[in-house]
Amino acid sequence: MPERLLHGGSPAVPMIDSASISNLAAYRFVALEQVETLADAVRAYGERVGLRGTVLLAPEGINLFLSGQRRQLDEFLDWLGDHEPLLHGMSGKWSLSDSPAFARFKVKCKREIISFRDASCSPLTRSAEAIAPKTLRDWIRRGCDDEGKPLLLLDTRNREEVDWGTFRGAKVLDIDCFTDLPDAVAQRSAGWSGRRIVSFCTGGIRCEKAALWLADHGFDDVLQLQDGILGYFEQVGGEGFDGACFVFDERVALQADLTPVSPGAGMTDEPSTC
Repeated sequence: MPERLLHGGSPAVPMIDSASISNLAAYRFVALEQVETLADAVRAYGERVGLRGTVLLAPEGINLFLSGQRRQLDEFLDWLGDHEPLLHGMSGKWSLSDSPAFARFKVKCKREIISFRDASCSPLTRSAEAIAPKTLRDWIRRGCDDEGKPLLLLDTRNREEVDWGTFRGAKVLDIDCFTDLPDAVAQRSAGWSGRRIVSFCTGGIRCEKAALWLADHGFDDVLQLQDGILGYFEQVGGEGFDGACFVFDERVALQADLTPVSPGAGMTDEPSTC
């Protein structure tokens, strides 16, 4: 089910003239059948053309982080949509670098493309309302939404990611894994009532489930940040954000202009499912 967007906005690919490698982060919640068969086809295609990165597949959809020439990645997305019509027209977050962000190509089948272990929060059947990055920037400037309701930014990422950077004044949950979010919210949510909550994460995938869970557990006026921090960097830059955004590849973390803080530092080349 496509998400509803509060106030329009479309991402623009950042221009970094000196870089030659495109990096793509994308996901889609959609009911996939014969996941193993699809994984075999994706693996064969990727190995044949020399893709680098990770593709996660589950009955609830796809989550991918890939690195290569832009034409190569565009051709993969076209092939993917032709092979599995439910994945036609996938879009994602793009960044550029001087070298590939991944050392090899992996395709994995999972129970969930982002583990939360709560089937009631499945984005397959419903979605939380999303807010465009430019609108969030305006709210951050004012400290409230368009109705004057105080703004509460909720970071749904783990403590290692938060240590690299987060939105100024955001509520952080001090968790190690996304599945810890419900308990952490229960312990830290005193005083949240009456505020406009905007959940955010790296690229939007965790926000989808977190916003649904929050809405189901007594939190009104919950939104998710469209395309997460990376989408915010693409459309807005770093206004209101302190530090860098941790990413799960060899670039380690990206600054607001989507350039690496520590290129080639050898971090994991698999997107988070935790």
